[in-house]
Amino acid sequence: MSATSTERRAERPPAAPFVPGNGRKRSITRVLVAGDLCCALAAYAVVLGARWWWGGYVPWFEMVFSAGLVIAWPVAMSFVGAYRGRVQAGGLEEVRLVFNGGLGLAAVVAIGAYVTKLMIARSIVIAMLPLAILLTLAFRRALRRYLHRMNPHEAVTRVVAVGHRVAVMDLVMQLRHQSRYGMSVVAACLPEGAELGRVPDVDGVPILGDFTNVAEVVARTSADAVAVLACPELDGVALRRLAWSLEVTDTDLFVAPSLMDVAGPRVSVRPVAGMTLLHVDHPSFGGINQIVKNVFDRVVAAGVLAVLAIPMLAIFVAVRATSEGPALFRQTRVGKGGREFQILKFRTMVNGADRLGGLDIEAVLLKMRDDPRVTRVGTFLRRYSLDELPQLVNVVRGEMSLVGPRPLVPAEFALYGADIHRRLVVRPGMTGLWQVSGRSDLSWEERMRMDLRYVENWSLILDLQLLWKTWGAVARAQGAY
Repeated sequence: MSATSTERRAERPPAAPFVPGNGRKRSITRVLVAGDLCCALAAYAVVLGARWWWGGYVPWFEMVFSAGLVIAWPVAMSFVGAYRGRVQAGGLEEVRLVFNGGLGLAAVVAIGAYVTKLMIARSIVIAMLPLAILLTLAFRRALRRYLHRMNPHEAVTRVVAVGHRVAVMDLVMQLRHQSRYGMSVVAACLPEGAELGRVPDVDGVPILGDFTNVAEVVARTSADAVAVLACPELDGVALRRLAWSLEVTDTDLFVAPSLMDVAGPRVSVRPVAGMTLLHVDHPSFGGINQIVKNVFDRVVAAGVLAVLAIPMLAIFVAVRATSEGPALFRQTRVGKGGREFQILKFRTMVNGADRLGGLDIEAVLLKMRDDPRVTRVGTFLRRYSLDELPQLVNVVRGEMSLVGPRPLVPAEFALYGADIHRRLVVRPGMTGLWQVSGRSDLSWEERMRMDLRYVENWSLILDLQLLWKTWGAVARAQGAY
């Protein structure tokens, strides 16, 4: 072998390592593109079929134009970034991007028709494109469930956590409890000098390196993403170098700011004097949004009370007939601004069970499994949250909201720190974040953290999302006892 050939071989750049996670992302992307195309085709067939069914005439130009929109549908999704890897895990970002892609394509069609004076049927913009949005969201949700059911480990994003031991442990616990996010910590990298050899893992997650060899740990574990937690050692220069090392394997990089539980529209990035700063807006607890929320809560609560009047009367009779005592349970709770009010519930325990007696305070504040004080009818009511229905009266009165932090008893404020008073800036609700995330299976600290997260990131869209998820949580009855 000649020296020249050896030198040429040495000059070649090393091949990028093969990472199974990246191949999986590309395969899922191809399935998403094909599925989005089929969803647009289905919307096209439904709209044209409906027009033919009702005897409408469909010109050939509109048929060809609509077929062109079918082809343009995945292009619009790609333009807004709906095929990026971090979007494939689902969530509000995917919903927002799909809506943006559909509305953007509808705007292009409307503006193009206006400029060119083309006569395009209104059903294309009013029916076909909105239907394509709904079908696309439904398809993506069904695909994620299918992948998770067929191979749960393949459907999970493998994460390497980088940070101090306490922060890594908190992330591991949060992702284990919130498995719906599809992320799992497979390795940890702690700072140098953290006694890596003495304790080889963090809550079962192996410690495979420090801040200097994160890229090597990613290659060893075939990880899909790196989560950098708040720590002083990883400043701007260190993060930039870490991002450079992860570019080779196309590994996602997540950075957790030190400001926790604040996300969404409140956070924006602003370049100032050559630095990148996070600007955090103050949460809005007044104005037109709160007026809309108050009106929405009371109108919906009154309507539900009217519809469920007879079933609630049947529950009232069943509670009175099966155990001694009143059918309604009243208890003092703390509402918005610290004002106390009487919360209403159907009684699920024997009469007088709310008195502390010989029970410790922790047993009173948290529901117990197989509580002997719960009646047979009460077990059924609790399982499907039917005992909460009388709180619709509290909502109509303006004492509660449909969505918000759960109202606490006065004794709970005496046991915990000042942070818990932050919950008092909004009205308490019948359902909230922790009610759709595990209910009574969650610890007290996790519930309070989720309530504070709701307060910090409140929006009308979040309320509607939690109301929608409440139906599924009630039907599954997970954590209800």
